[in-house]
Amino acid sequence: MATYEEKKYSPLGHLVEVDGKNMHVYTKGEGDNTIVLLSGLGTAAPVLDFDPLINKMAKNNKVVVVESFGYGWSDVTNKERTVENIVEEIRTALNKSNIEGPYILMPHSISGVYSMYYANKYPDEVKAVIGIDFTLPQAIEYFGESAPTMPAYMSYVAQTGIARLALYMTPDDFLPLAENGTYSVVNLKMTKAISAWKGYNKNVVDEANEIKNNIDKTVDLTFPPDMPVLFFTTEEDKVNEDGKSNVTFYQTQLSKNSSSKIITLEGHHYLHWTRYKEMSQHVNEFTKTLAGE
Repeated sequence: MATYEEKKYSPLGHLVEVDGKNMHVYTKGEGDNTIVLLSGLGTAAPVLDFDPLINKMAKNNKVVVVESFGYGWSDVTNKERTVENIVEEIRTALNKSNIEGPYILMPHSISGVYSMYYANKYPDEVKAVIGIDFTLPQAIEYFGESAPTMPAYMSYVAQTGIARLALYMTPDDFLPLAENGTYSVVNLKMTKAISAWKGYNKNVVDEANEIKNNIDKTVDLTFPPDMPVLFFTTEEDKVNEDGKSNVTFYQTQLSKNSSSKIITLEGHHYLHWTRYKEMSQHVNEFTKTLAGE
């Protein structure tokens, strides 16, 4: 982002130092539960992307967004995008922000892999997990697929200005597919600016190329049996020749906790763009069961 744009769009939350770099942490709301939203791969501005869902959930919960390195207002780091590094960075950012656990982790897409690692490595810090159409380590094996990668040259795109050019040629491709009014005009302007600034930076490319390694490290993990998990996934679920779908896969991943369940909603892989109201309602019902109400 140009210096002018950086000054124009200052961080919405606060910056904390992690490994000598700044990470952006945003919080809203109060409540008995602290929900930590974690974004999918390549979501340039997570705080802005989650905005409608944050606003709904913050009425009853403390909602936190930790923007990993390479995303939103966080710096770009030289550290490898291993699952271990990413989770430790998130934990450090939460700790330095004085945000106390145990947390309800709410990962979207690839962050499911990081949440699985987090829930197994630090089970005392995780009260529950709520997934938004999230990727889990055993999915690749279940569907017989290979992990995606991203060409390394993509990391040079943002630096050469091609990302900025592409953004202004096809700006709608970088914006949420939501009804008019869901996202404010200011939000969309900031999303465009950050997408031009941060799109395809080296951390995002490295993270994409680290997916296979991160999955290999976590493929034998499942959620602890007593940990409540809630899965949101899309209704337009493609069933393959073997009769397998996201729903059948998630059924294999449910923990034995009585609160655990799968909810299907009509919508895009970014379900929170359009289904934030229903999701918030389901989250409130889910958290009540955690409190034994």
